[in-house]
Amino acid sequence: MEKKEQKLEIQIDEATAQGTYANLGIINHSDSEFTFDFVYIQPQSPQGKVRSRIITSPRHAKRLLIALEENVRRFEANFGPIDLGPAGSDPAHIQ
Repeated sequence: MEKKEQKLEIQIDEATAQGTYANLGIINHSDSEFTFDFVYIQPQSPQGKVRSRIITSPRHAKRLLIALEENVRRFEANFGPIDLGPAGSDPAHIQ
């Protein structure tokens, strides 16, 4: 039996298309979901604000991990290694 290829059309409104900057990521999980909080912390400020929260299934979280790894590999192949800086030197890092 031959599978028919389905075309997925994804729409995005103008405000969402502008994106939101975040310099800290916090990831939590339970047995049924992952929660990704994207936070912006201003320099020299002791507090930040969650700019966006994504809640997804473990299956989709793993697909995101695989896609992100592949895209970082492609980026580094084109532009060179991404320098993470000295360990612990940046308070705005993925936890």
